[in-house]
Amino acid sequence: MAIRPTMARSLSSLLGIPGQYRLSSQSSSVNAAEVSHFNNLASTWWDPHGSSRLLHQMNPLRHDFVASCIESQPDPTSSNHRRYLDVGCGGGIFAESAARLPWTERVVGIDPSSQVISVAKAHARQDPLFLEPGRLEYQNKAVEDLPVPRIPEEQFDIVSLFEVIEHINRPAPFLSSCLPFVKPGGWLILSTIARTWTSWLTTKFVAEEVVRLVPRGTHDWSKYVNEQELRKFFRAQDGWGRDGGLKSQGCMYVPAVGWRTVPGGEKLGNYFFGVRKDPKR
Repeated sequence: MAIRPTMARSLSSLLGIPGQYRLSSQSSSVNAAEVSHFNNLASTWWDPHGSSRLLHQMNPLRHDFVASCIESQPDPTSSNHRRYLDVGCGGGIFAESAARLPWTERVVGIDPSSQVISVAKAHARQDPLFLEPGRLEYQNKAVEDLPVPRIPEEQFDIVSLFEVIEHINRPAPFLSSCLPFVKPGGWLILSTIARTWTSWLTTKFVAEEVVRLVPRGTHDWSKYVNEQELRKFFRAQDGWGRDGGLKSQGCMYVPAVGWRTVPGGEKLGNYFFGVRKDPKR
């Protein structure tokens, strides 16, 4: 199994791009094969026992981590009305739950898969809360296709990338494309998987081949990104992650129990990662 060379390419793709680099829409980070894969799963997105059941079960931990980031670095200039941009929103599991929070002003979910966006819109129509204009909006777009915000009022308090970067072609340009959408004092928050032998065993061999927790082909181990690689990337970005504004938390799926946080688990497999934009930027 030729894993070492692909590991090197993944590291190079993350760190070999200068800071603040931005892709045009003609050079998208979207992987067509990945979009096709998730199109095939669209019909079961909201089945809590279907192919996306691990995402449903992980969702409370997502909110816990977002809350821990915000509480760790209170912004006295921020209002209690938060705006979210959920990049790679899929069928809307996180986007819908964020839109229901009492302090939420607006949630925009984007995804390059037209089929999962259709599923997200159809599911949202079942809740009268989302009839409120601007509360929850879905767009069939990649982040590179969105207009770059010109003023803080067009930016977001939280830009979320849950289970996304391990499914795209170019992590560094993709992350750079997301940064302008975070308002000063806001957070970019993601979840992904470390590229380790442990994660290959658990997410590829066991989860896909043995117990079939997720459909075969859901993950490409060579695209996994290690936590220290993300730290290095964001430390190279001016005005990001300063003064304690960088957090990570490992998590693990325990069969018959569910997702649990694991101290130090960010160096083994699944983890959350948050980085704050300097309030003065």
